[in-house]
Amino acid sequence: MASSRMLTLLSTFLYSLILVQHSLAYAPMTLTIVNNCPFTVCPGIQPNSGHEVLESGGFCLPTLHHRSFPAPSDHWSGRVWARTGCTHDGTRFSCLTGDCNGQLYCSGHGGTVPATLAQLSIHHGGHLDLTSYGVSLVDGFNVGMTITPHEGHGRCPVVGCRADLLPTCPAPLQTRAPASAGGHVVGCKSGCLAFNTDELCCRNMYNSPRTCRASSYSEFFKHACPDTFTYAHDSPNLTHECSAPGELKIIFCH
Repeated sequence: MASSRMLTLLSTFLYSLILVQHSLAYAPMTLTIVNNCPFTVCPGIQPNSGHEVLESGGFCLPTLHHRSFPAPSDHWSGRVWARTGCTHDGTRFSCLTGDCNGQLYCSGHGGTVPATLAQLSIHHGGHLDLTSYGVSLVDGFNVGMTITPHEGHGRCPVVGCRADLLPTCPAPLQTRAPASAGGHVVGCKSGCLAFNTDELCCRNMYNSPRTCRASSYSEFFKHACPDTFTYAHDSPNLTHECSAPGELKIIFCH
């Protein structure tokens, strides 16, 4: 009798677990990357530690093309950026900005900076099924970018940086193409990348919300693109939480 009762309790417990897991099943979601730039862009995708690599970590999109693919069905976080000025000489794939170890398929590698970043965290918050997203210029800028959720509920604004900051990038922050490629400005560095000081990089004694402050360099980005992160401890309310969007669009040169 005791054994039979134990089996009944165990069966009830396992059934309850199945119900809980089923109740937290997330609705299908699509990730779409759009290239509105007047040149080819090669998106890079890097998962945070412990998460899967999506779409082999990268691909190329000609101007006015897009690519859609299913989002993971459980929690995933990572970043997306644009690689520009990419060439392939038959043996090596390389890009003037955002290059990921000389590979078309980034396969988990990050990109070289400066680069505009989309930061994503999808399917978190339990039954709320939240997607958090934001655009960061903490590592500098290479193309304009916006993130647009569709069919979500709650706080689901379009955020990002529509401006092209390359023509007005301050001289100390400019990244230029090699002279053989025209020498034009291809990226705009952060103050940290340009000068590598503890204060501008929010390191050591400056690594806290109290001591890490905006600088004249981060203010250049913030003035043009107020809805972006521009230094390490920038306002956390810039990461929006949207419940159960059916699609999340990352648009370059929007």
